[in-house]
Amino acid sequence: MALVVNGQTIATDKEGFLKHLDDWNVDVAHALAAQENITLTDAHWQIINVLNAFYKEFDLSPAMRPLVKYVGIMLGEEKGKSIYLMRLFPPSPAKIGSKIAGLPRPDNCL
Repeated sequence: MALVVNGQTIATDKEGFLKHLDDWNVDVAHALAAQENITLTDAHWQIINVLNAFYKEFDLSPAMRPLVKYVGIMLGEEKGKSIYLMRLFPPSPAKIGSKIAGLPRPDNCL
């Protein structure tokens, strides 16, 4: 599969995750979000930045529990709640957030 952004073809897998992490940029993030019917706001970008920080630190995309905990550490307890993340990236914040952040699919996400 592929995603076309600004005339450039971006390779994705069958679920829409980027095949090459280096293809990710802000425009690609917006295109991936649009496929999920999400319009990115500052709140989304905060979580995307945390997802990228998690990936850089641990070299993997977080599952839901580690994501909630890491968001709480990085952005505060009020944002480190699954209900907050569910509003931003339904129905699976770890999976959808990672996809939009250009990261690999978390291992244990359905």
